[in-house]
Amino acid sequence: MDIKQFTDMNRFEDIMANWAAATGLATVAVGADGKYISQCYNFTDFCIKLTRGSSEGCARCEKCDREGQGVYRCHAGLIDFGIPLEIEGQKVGSVIGGQVLPAEPDEEKFRRVAREIGVNENQYIEALRKVNVRTEKAINASAKLLGEVLNNFINAEYAKMKNKVIHEKLAKGVEETNNLAEQITMKTTELKELQNKQRILALNASIEAARAGSAGDGFAVVAKEVGKLSGRSSVVNKEIEEIVQNINAAVEAMRE
Repeated sequence: MDIKQFTDMNRFEDIMANWAAATGLATVAVGADGKYISQCYNFTDFCIKLTRGSSEGCARCEKCDREGQGVYRCHAGLIDFGIPLEIEGQKVGSVIGGQVLPAEPDEEKFRRVAREIGVNENQYIEALRKVNVRTEKAINASAKLLGEVLNNFINAEYAKMKNKVIHEKLAKGVEETNNLAEQITMKTTELKELQNKQRILALNASIEAARAGSAGDGFAVVAKEVGKLSGRSSVVNKEIEEIVQNINAAVEAMRE
């Protein structure tokens, strides 16, 4: 399921941008295939240019991306988060981010990380000093809020898309029902014409049977039965007309 197929991505981006501006945390949304479906907000040089800029650092970051759930501490010592985006219990993507410190950093620990991943220590520390500091409580609350807002939004968009499909199917069904009702009406008109012919035929048969006297007794019985059949057909035809009227009323109600 592709979020972009049914979601207003402009509003989606607005939510992401406003949240990032309010919290100072980095974030980006990815689809079910792991590819970005939004812009990147507040991404730090510490993470993108330096940590992920080295092959070892990038490998460690990708491992965190795959395994990290909820709010967690990444391999480099920053706080990150990964919140699933779900529709009807199916995961359709994630919103990931963080890239903040829970407290003032121990620079020596980060120098050690820089040496491990092969990054210039001084550049690493310089970039580290530009990373925002937020309490773990604030980070958890912010990540949870973004996840809830985006999940509510995409589920509302999905419901709107489903309702549109249902409406289109209903409209098509109304039109088809209306066409069928018109066809029934036409057939009912034809049936009336046949009933009139049956009545005339029964009347003529009765007259001829009377002229034939006793020799026409059998013919009179047939004429009588044809008359009864014509009468019954008239009753059935009236019932069909009432059904068609009910169908038309139901169709009109659906249209309204």
